[in-house]
This record gives sequence, structure tokens and C-alpha cells, in this order.
Amino acid sequence: MDLGYFVDPLHPAGSDFTKTIHHDLDQLKVLDELGYSEAWVAEHYTAAWENIPAPDIFIAQAIAMTKNIKLGTGVHCLPNHNPFHIAHRIAQLDHQAEGRFMWGVGSGATPLDFQAFGIDPASNEQRELTWETLEMVLKIWDGLEPGTYENKFWKFTMPEPMEELGFYVHMQPFQKPHPPIAVAGLGVRSDSLIKAGQNGWWPLSIDFVPSNTLKSQWDVYEEAALAAGRSSNRDDWRICRNVYIADTTEEARDFALNGVMARDFVTYFRLVMDKLGFLDLMKIDPDMPDDDIDLEYMVDNIWIVGSRDDVIEKIRNLYSDIGGFGTLLAYSHEWDPRDEWIKSMTILAEEVIPSLSDLN
Repeated sequence: MDLGYFVDPLHPAGSDFTKTIHHDLDQLKVLDELGYSEAWVAEHYTAAWENIPAPDIFIAQAIAMTKNIKLGTGVHCLPNHNPFHIAHRIAQLDHQAEGRFMWGVGSGATPLDFQAFGIDPASNEQRELTWETLEMVLKIWDGLEPGTYENKFWKFTMPEPMEELGFYVHMQPFQKPHPPIAVAGLGVRSDSLIKAGQNGWWPLSIDFVPSNTLKSQWDVYEEAALAAGRSSNRDDWRICRNVYIADTTEEARDFALNGVMARDFVTYFRLVMDKLGFLDLMKIDPDMPDDDIDLEYMVDNIWIVGSRDDVIEKIRNLYSDIGGFGTLLAYSHEWDPRDEWIKSMTILAEEVIPSLSDLN
């Protein structure tokens, strides 16, 4: 099992952006030194708590600050992007990263982001637009014929080349045929993961769903791959989870119930999930009342919190419950207090994951 990190990030609305961006970059530098294999960085334009609107720019700086960790967008919300533009940005970033870049894509879920780009989520047009944009990016990298291409939301022209002057669309990724593509999935039978299975892209499961939902996500991914004549490999599957480790179970639980994890859940995350109608995704039992989804429910049923031995057991149970996966992505929070968070991240990397080597 490999170990990675998912940078949403989470900072209270109104936080100093300069400070938070450097806080998040510093986290990746520390994790690289600890041997974390990868990290994914989310994109949000209008979510003040999740305040990175340009993950590719963030990754470009992080690449220069680190040595080994692979970095990916988690995800680029493709309805927000013109395919000609994003194809060139990603291809250039892939060269700067020299094999350390992964491209995560999805349709997004932030309502004001949709509004900003003129998208009506009630019509589900963001999903169709996501796959149209991705298909066009891949065609650009493969050598799209000259001509004008457009849909309801974007338009661009592949110009006729002027070879004698060296004027032509030339930028292709460093990795061939392109960087690894990952697709984030949310729901029980995620349409996005069906698309990923059909095309051989990596599945990436978000952090707040219980194991029964995770299992269904793999099932639809595997079914889609099989129907498309593709094989599926659980080693490609990324599972995101809130993780915190302390010396004792009691210390870890107290930290989760009273520290930044609690702050982020109570004052932001649960409110968002309720407002967007996503609480059902978090339920172990679909008949349980919404009010039961509280902080203690998350600590007891979704998050991985405890002593070193507790966390080893919980990860083993998760692995067994869903049939296996390749990479555990620890979910990001502000490291406050810094020393305690680094201690937790160190134990996870140096003691917990090595103890699970038999799961590879």
C-alpha cells in the first residue's frame, strides 16, 4: 500500500491567503521528506475555505520545492476550462515536473463555480461538458486537425501551420502519451467512475463516504472496465481518509473531537454537505436520520483516528471491507499544532504503512 495526501485545502473563510498558500506548500515539503509517494491539490474558485483556484500554479512551485513526491490536480474541474488552454498548461506543467505529475479531472460540485461559468447543474450539463473537454484535450495532444471546434461553452481554432516559420501547435506532454489521468468519484454508483473504468483512468474516491459506498464505487468501475474490454487493477485506486494518530486512543480521539478536524467539520464541511444535499452519501445506513451525522459519528465510522495500533487495525478493516486498494490519501487540515500533526504524519509513514506491507 502506498501513502499520499489530499490538499483540499481547509482554511477558515477570510484567512490570509499568502499565509495559507505557503502553509500548504510547506506541508508538501515535509511530506516529501517523510517519503509520501503523492499528493493531490483541489481546484475551487468560489469556496473561501478551499482556497486554491489554480492547482497547476501551486503544483509548479511545489515541484521546485520537493524531490520525489508526485503531484496531481485533485481535480481540475473541466467545465471551468477551455480545452485548448488547459491542454497547453498541463503539457507544460508535465515537462516542468519531468514525470512527477498526475492529472486529476472531474466536473466539480461548487454551486457558485458553476454559476460563474454559466453552467446549470440541475441540467447535469457539467458532466457532458467534462467529458467533451477531456476528449478534446486528448485530441489536441494527439494532433488535432486544423479547424474550429466549439460547443455551448467554449470555442477555439486549431490553425493551419506555418512550418517555414515554426508556427504550429506543438506542445505535447512529457509523459507519453500523456500524464496518468485520475477521475474523482462521489456517489454510490458514480457516473464519473463508470467513465473512468471505460477508459482505463485511475479511480479516486472522496474522503467522507463509508466503506459500503466505496465498495459500490469499485464495483461500477470494474463493471465498466470489463464491458469496455479493459482490465482493472485495485492498485490504481486512491482512497481519501481523514487520519490522525496519537500515542493513545484517548489522546487521538480528544484531538479529533476538539481540534482543527472538529472545527473544519462542524463549522464548514457538514454545513456544505447539508446545503448541497449530500448528507445521504455519508450514511452507513440509508435510513439513519441526518442529525446522527455528527462529529462522533465521523470519528467512529468514517475517519481513521487512534493510536498506532488502532490505525493499523482500522486501515486493515477498510482494506478488507472494500476488497483492497492501492493508495491511502490522508486528508489535509491546518497543522495546528504543527508538531503534533507532523508527529501523526510521521507515524503514519514510518510505522503504520510499513506494517501493512502484506497488503500490497
